[in-house]
Amino acid sequence: MTDHHQDPDQLRHERRDERRHVRVAMPFHVRLGDGHVVKGHDLSLGGFSAETSMHFERDREIPVALMLAASGIEFALPAMARPRREMGEGRRQCIAFEFTQMEPRQRDILRRVIRAQMSGRHVSLDGLVDQQDSQTPRKRQGNVATPATKPKRRVPMFRYLALLVAAGVLMVTVAATVYRNVFLIEPSFAAVTAPRTDILAPGAGQLKDLDLKAGDRVERDQPLIDVDNAELQNDLLLSQASFDYNERLIENLQQSLDNAGNSKVSVATSSNPSGGELGYETLPPAIARTRVEQFETARDYESSRIDAYKARVSANTIYSPCDCEVAWALSAAGGTYVNEGDRVMTLVSTHDNDVMVEALVHMDDIGDIENHQQAYIALPNASEPIPARVRSVALDVERQPRAGFPDWVRQQQNVASVLLVPEAPLPASAVGTPVDVRFTEAPMLDTAAEWSYQAGRAMFQGVQSLWGRAADGMTQGLKSAMN
Repeated sequence: MTDHHQDPDQLRHERRDERRHVRVAMPFHVRLGDGHVVKGHDLSLGGFSAETSMHFERDREIPVALMLAASGIEFALPAMARPRREMGEGRRQCIAFEFTQMEPRQRDILRRVIRAQMSGRHVSLDGLVDQQDSQTPRKRQGNVATPATKPKRRVPMFRYLALLVAAGVLMVTVAATVYRNVFLIEPSFAAVTAPRTDILAPGAGQLKDLDLKAGDRVERDQPLIDVDNAELQNDLLLSQASFDYNERLIENLQQSLDNAGNSKVSVATSSNPSGGELGYETLPPAIARTRVEQFETARDYESSRIDAYKARVSANTIYSPCDCEVAWALSAAGGTYVNEGDRVMTLVSTHDNDVMVEALVHMDDIGDIENHQQAYIALPNASEPIPARVRSVALDVERQPRAGFPDWVRQQQNVASVLLVPEAPLPASAVGTPVDVRFTEAPMLDTAAEWSYQAGRAMFQGVQSLWGRAADGMTQGLKSAMN
């Protein structure tokens, strides 16, 4: 046996009646039952020694916890131990403890730690959870019985059939895509459109509240906008005042002529209260009657002006020309000032026969397109194409204003406008949506290619959607685990 003061690099042994195992010196700490943490000196499967000056009753069990480090992480091994003897003096005093109770799993971890220390390796978490011990000798191959070979599991035939069907669908989809993009006529741009009606401001003024916004439905003859023209209202009031003034002058002068006989009467010098200075003069009855005729002429003139002003005021209220949908509105709140001719609202006719598809086709391909020719329309995220017929081919794309088509696209050179009437009605909400259009020349072959392409695209979109949901679920699970 070796005592405590020999070379620490050599193996040291205790009496077999104390710990009965090889002990190793390694860095560790011990948390005693009262909570004190002391520095460990050496360690074995049977016990340990720790540097402490505390006094313990001999053979009295106390709870302890070995605090070991592995891969930068400190972990504790709980156990029950009792002190056996004291070694050394002063600050270097050590007390040897013997384990009396320890869980099998804790003891196995302690055994791995000790063996790793004896083999000169660092203790790691991977080594602690590995099923193979670093000191376990390898068994010879000759002593290991060769397990019986398991019979191969037979793969069902439907798997091969499913694989062949998937390969066939992929080949058909690829062939349809190539044929569709190479042989079919493709426009440079296409979108769902509808007839457009622009509502312009009839005059300058402020818009009144009508609470109309994009997406609202309006009926024919329903008020759309009302422009409050303050200058026009002032002109109407002045004309009304001038008319009333002349009407009163005529009545007073006629009454004066009836009562005066051949005497002179007092007559106003002007029929316009807003022009010149107002005054009166005394005139003979003949001249006064002539002045009455002048006042009547001025009254009739003001009456005509009143009618004109009222017509202009009524024209400031614009009514809906059709049963349409509001595609755009300048403002839903009143108080917005507009000038004459400003666009304040856009209406779209959304009847079944009005919602069509407009496509811009290059002049090199326009010769292969005829009226009533069949075409296919593919809406975004649609699972099947929509058959359509060519309604008209025109070079003047601005002949009929249509909503849903950007103006900058219409400025392209060497293109013609082709209107397509879908066989299935398109929803009004699709106006302005870009679509994919293909014109057919061989209906049977082109139809098969189009349906194959759309089926393949629908399958790809379905797989992509499922993959996105799975990825989102995995992300949410990781976030929940981290939290």
